Amino acid sequence: MFVLGIDPGLSRCGYGVVEQRGHKQRARAAGVVRTSHTDNTPDRLAELQVEIRSLIKDFDPAVVAVERVLFQTNVRTAMGVGQASGIVMAEAITAGCKVVEYSPNEIKMAVAGDGSADKDQMEHMVRLLLNIATPLKPVDAADALGVALTYLANHGVPAGMGA
Repeated sequence: MFVLGIDPGLSRCGYGVVEQRGHKQRARAAGVVRTSHTDNTPDRLAELQVEIRSLIKDFDPAVVAVERVLFQTNVRTAMGVGQASGIVMAEAITAGCKVVEYSPNEIKMAVAGDGSADKDQMEHMVRLLLNIATPLKPVDAADALGVALTYLANHGVPAGMGA
């Protein structure tokens, strides 16, 4: 089973694909979809849509897990994150994937066991849980893998999958 985790953003949208076989989890892909701040918003959203559609086609995830933004001090950033999140969820549903959302605190609790964990702690725990030796850069990729791990931590091993 594949889970696609998304850390939504219009300038940088982190993605991470985690495969679970039995009780074993491994990262299959992680990265960032970038759009240029000099392009207009509709073009940037279309570019993000194409990239998300391609990720879903390539990995055929059962679930797309998205980090939910609860608060942003910068309204423009919040709008972009919301728009990017909407694109991701619409593409996932259209492709037949289950979609779930998690708050930042839920993700931090599931991955690090601490709802106040910082970015460095989260990146370290993601690498530890997925046995990744090299640092994950940019941090948006680690965040996205953390979102996928949160789904797996909350839903365990699907029925019929042995150890």
